[in-house]
Amino acid sequence: MLICGIDEAGRGCVAGSLFIASVMLDECYFESFKKLDIRDSKQLTQTQRQERADSIQEFLREHGGRVKIVSFDSVNIDSKGLGQCMQMGLKEILIHAKKHQCKSIIFDGNTNFGVQEIDTLIKGDSKHVLISAASILAKTNKDSEMLTLHDLYPQYNLKSNKGYLTKAHIESIAKHGYSPIHRKSYHIKALESRLF
Repeated sequence: MLICGIDEAGRGCVAGSLFIASVMLDECYFESFKKLDIRDSKQLTQTQRQERADSIQEFLREHGGRVKIVSFDSVNIDSKGLGQCMQMGLKEILIHAKKHQCKSIIFDGNTNFGVQEIDTLIKGDSKHVLISAASILAKTNKDSEMLTLHDLYPQYNLKSNKGYLTKAHIESIAKHGYSPIHRKSYHIKALESRLF
């Protein structure tokens, strides 16, 4: 029976996209899948994440698994809101999972953003191998995007901060203003008096 694990990357960033990744695999392959040393993406370096991502994709191809990744850029997040983007992304993944007759669909965290047929698992990225795999794929997509955006906007040092609001990132925004890839709907108290 196919199971679907879901996780996201970029929800707390102030720059770049939100990525929601899902991994579907028949539960009979879980023990073999775990041997790839799949862990929560936060426990891995960027190089290790990319190596695991490649192994995950290869394993899924060989064992009839599937990947679905949905993303929303800063313009979408600013216009629709993060919660709405999360809900839309989860609904898209749910439709995909149901099309393939998934027995169970599990999302990391404590909320399914109103998508009732998706179950949640707190700290799922460290408890369930499919959610861990999804966390790796979401994060590698985010890493890749940040490297591309760093080349376009080097003044924000995105390859280092990955779009998160570090002290240096705040200083860069204060100096250069927002770029087109910053989420302007995120109210950053440390910047409001300096930019407006």
